[in-house]
Amino acid sequence: MNVKIIFIALLIYLISSCTHKRKSEPPTPADSTKIETSSANDSFEIEEQSIPDERKGSIKTIAVSTLGKAQIKINYYSPAVRGRIIWGGLVPLDKVWVTGAHSATSIEFDQDMIIANEVVAAGKYAFFTIPGKDTWTIILNQDWRQHLTDRYDEKKDVLRVSVKPEVEDKNQERLRYVIEKDSDTQGEIVMYWEKIEISLPFTIK
Repeated sequence: MNVKIIFIALLIYLISSCTHKRKSEPPTPADSTKIETSSANDSFEIEEQSIPDERKGSIKTIAVSTLGKAQIKINYYSPAVRGRIIWGGLVPLDKVWVTGAHSATSIEFDQDMIIANEVVAAGKYAFFTIPGKDTWTIILNQDWRQHLTDRYDEKKDVLRVSVKPEVEDKNQERLRYVIEKDSDTQGEIVMYWEKIEISLPFTIK
């Protein structure tokens, strides 16, 4: 009888110890997303972070900013340079480019905007560009849900703006969009990649 009691007591002790150990172990953090914030312009970016960055192809990314009562959101895939020739190589010059990778980059705003003296209605648009040696063309197109530029139709353009690219000294490894806030009603949509920067100023109507 005593042997049985000792055995049962020992069994209860072992079960209790294992349960306590499992409860005391810290949970594994969920490493599914990375959030970068900037209080200076009230914007943030969300990136997938399921595998180490250096092993990634193009990262699905969202850039969001609130200016006054308006919210601007850009959804895009961010490719990396990875030692490649970008302009005139990976990205052909003088051809419509998705300005990202995979799906069409989209830009969405919930207030009417004034861009290049044109009123652009609140909504969601594809953000395309035509890179050039001296000037770029920025395009907002109604058909934002498409693979790359497979269904691009110039007739669905709502805006075309010519801009001068700026050449930076520092290399931007991954393509990045930033929504820069100048005031509660004015700002710029900026795209950086490799050593090129292009900007699209806007005013909230």
